[in-house]
Amino acid sequence: MPSAADVAGLARFDGALPEGPSDAASVLALLDDIGSPGAHGNAGPRFFGWVIGGALPVTVAANWLATAWDQNAGLWNVAPVASALEEVALGWLLDVLDLPRESGGGFVTGATMANFTGLAAARHALLRRAGWDVEADGLFGAPPINVVVGAEAHPTALKALSMLGLGRSRVITVSADGQGRMMASELPDVTGPMIVCAQAGNVNTGAIDPLREICEWALERDAWVHVDGAFGLWAAAAPARKHLVDGIEMADSWATDAHKWLNVPYDSGVAFVRDAAALRGAMSVSAAYLPMGERREPSDYTPELSRRARGVEIYAALRALGRSGVAEMIERCCRHATRFAEGLRAAGFEVLNDVVLNQALVAFGDAERTQRTIAAIQEDGTCFCGGTVWQGRTAMRISVSSWATTEEDVERSLEAMIRCAAGG
Repeated sequence: MPSAADVAGLARFDGALPEGPSDAASVLALLDDIGSPGAHGNAGPRFFGWVIGGALPVTVAANWLATAWDQNAGLWNVAPVASALEEVALGWLLDVLDLPRESGGGFVTGATMANFTGLAAARHALLRRAGWDVEADGLFGAPPINVVVGAEAHPTALKALSMLGLGRSRVITVSADGQGRMMASELPDVTGPMIVCAQAGNVNTGAIDPLREICEWALERDAWVHVDGAFGLWAAAAPARKHLVDGIEMADSWATDAHKWLNVPYDSGVAFVRDAAALRGAMSVSAAYLPMGERREPSDYTPELSRRARGVEIYAALRALGRSGVAEMIERCCRHATRFAEGLRAAGFEVLNDVVLNQALVAFGDAERTQRTIAAIQEDGTCFCGGTVWQGRTAMRISVSSWATTEEDVERSLEAMIRCAAGG
């Protein structure tokens, strides 16, 4: 965590725009001298503040290579290497996550845009069934779409709904249980065009909605199920955790982040849609000057036309890790989270969630003491954890997402947490 002085020092970047050129080496030195001390150590093995993965070394190098190539990954003819790698990476992702292989997919900035992309395909498909062309005619006068979300839906899913004109306040909200899972028994008795937004991986607890029950309910009503799986979708890649996402293959679209649990550099989200034609219908663009070919055109599956080649790093990660390496990385993070919970519970502190994935919530007493302890841990510097409020309780959240975290890192961090809490 950067010190207050280092953060204040970022003001040194400010000033008038230089009238003339500057030496490139001096610019880089300035960025390093001022910027590096002001950067969070979220790439390190003891950073547990948010669900932020480290970057595998091979993906950092692949990122450099992709940057040097400087490909505009929107079109095959403009960027054949980027397009080819995206095609392969998409197939590998569908394989390792065991999603329907016919699904289309797009590489986007993160889960917000992945949710937006999947939900745009849902809007397209549902209104097309109702005889409405939303891309041509907009939403004015369109048949209404009911949207169902869980009470613990992530704000980025609601943001995506608002950007799509479906509204964030007109949704039908279903109660969640004590772990944040949507309660399938309370799904509403509604008909007509409908999207159900399920969640794989609550950002506080890691809990996953009862996906099979939700999908079966939706199937009976011809509703579209979208799964926000920013990090929890990766449970499907780990044999010992796959049961947690039972039924996920029955959904219609999925969103995830590769910069979380696949540990590639920012930014890297992925949207998947079972009906590839619906995704293409919602996203495709054409113009006389665009050199369209016979191959898959990446811009037909994402909101952006011009964008960086995110598939390069994803390909590198999957190629380097292989199926077993991805599974082991997911399992290792989950074991570390479980160890944190066990160690803190044994020390007399309250763990507030069932640790099913990589998230652990702990309270060190009342809200004031918990906040003091979090501040002390951050000041200590051994590790970094952040605070949250979970169903009315102030808590510290431990998110284990980095490939680099070892058992030694966990034990060292546990010792610091317990020591700081004892001093609080």
